[in-house]
Amino acid sequence: MPLKEIDAKTFGAFAQHCPSGSFMQSPEMAKLLPKRGFETTFLGLEKDGQLQVAGLVYTMPMTGGLHMEINSGPLSLDTQYLKEFYQALQTYAKKAGALQLLVKPYETYQTFDSNGQATGTEQEHFITDLTNLGYIHDGLTTGYPGGEPDWHYVKDLSGLTEDSLLASFSKKGRPLVKKALSFGIKTRTLERHELPLFKDITAATSERRDYEDKSLDYYQDFYDSFGDKAEFRVATLHFTDYLTHLKSDREQLLARLKTTEEAILATGSAKQKNLAKELSSQVATFDTRIEEAQSFVDRFGDDEVILAGALFIYDRHETAYLFSGSYPEFNRFYAPAILQLEAMKETLKHQIPTYNFLGITGLFDGSDSVLRFKQNFNGYITRKMGTFRYYPSPLKFKVISLIKKVLGR
Repeated sequence: MPLKEIDAKTFGAFAQHCPSGSFMQSPEMAKLLPKRGFETTFLGLEKDGQLQVAGLVYTMPMTGGLHMEINSGPLSLDTQYLKEFYQALQTYAKKAGALQLLVKPYETYQTFDSNGQATGTEQEHFITDLTNLGYIHDGLTTGYPGGEPDWHYVKDLSGLTEDSLLASFSKKGRPLVKKALSFGIKTRTLERHELPLFKDITAATSERRDYEDKSLDYYQDFYDSFGDKAEFRVATLHFTDYLTHLKSDREQLLARLKTTEEAILATGSAKQKNLAKELSSQVATFDTRIEEAQSFVDRFGDDEVILAGALFIYDRHETAYLFSGSYPEFNRFYAPAILQLEAMKETLKHQIPTYNFLGITGLFDGSDSVLRFKQNFNGYITRKMGTFRYYPSPLKFKVISLIKKVLGR
């Protein structure tokens, strides 16, 4: 059965009934992509008069034809109809003049626990269904092939409330978030005219970590296309308030220390002596923190200082943690952890069941610092299938590829 072109409203309504999906397959993404030079089409497969599978397809001219792609899709009510959709998509691509068709399915190939131990079996049929149709699989990969991860770190929020959220974090994550909360960090959502502040954060981070940042106009286009589904949130701190809190906490410690020392004089208790030693150590730590905070006050005064920022997408099926950045001189305040906490609270308010931290490398040898951060929130891991390629005119594609190679393009 041939695929049918549908409108954004029909696609959006269909997506609401699908059991899973990504923001990459949404009417909002269809608004963004044309601003980035792509043409978009919604395609659907109907069976017995009912839409069963639908996908956002985008195309861009390339030498000799069109590049056509479905990223993180299509969406389906029942996966049994996916194979028929992929087969009909090949016919559609050929008629449209596509030189190459890329498909990056969103179905989970395998699940793992937070440490990378398999908890589910490999869903090999998802791959064989496509390869049997003539799609070429790039393979099951690690890292970020093409700049996109096939491994996602995910947290199930169903059954949680704002009150129980913190307790659901890992053994290391709970004290980390509690410590971050003690600094008095606040978060707020940026308005469109403030997006250069977000760009400054991501630019500094990309330079430090050696990856290509998005442009300011990309973030502006994203803001315009996704509306209130996109949240550019920053974590901020007034160092004058922070210094005041530190001094107050130090005074409370000194009062406890004085009481403890008086008890030692009265009883000579070894337990009280140990407590006095611990309190003295804590006072010394506060002295160091106060000195450091004073240096920040000298620099920033009472200004609101941005420590970190992140972009979150609140979609029907999941919240996606998309882009982020932070300033390394403020690492000791753990601001990114506060951003995650606030985004999860917002997710609960929207009654969205899943929080997707998105990419990790899929390497569990201790080399992935991004994974270590995300493990603080006690989730699990899903592995996607990666990229499948189909060439409607394989000989033409090979000839053009060879010519481009000879010409060094």
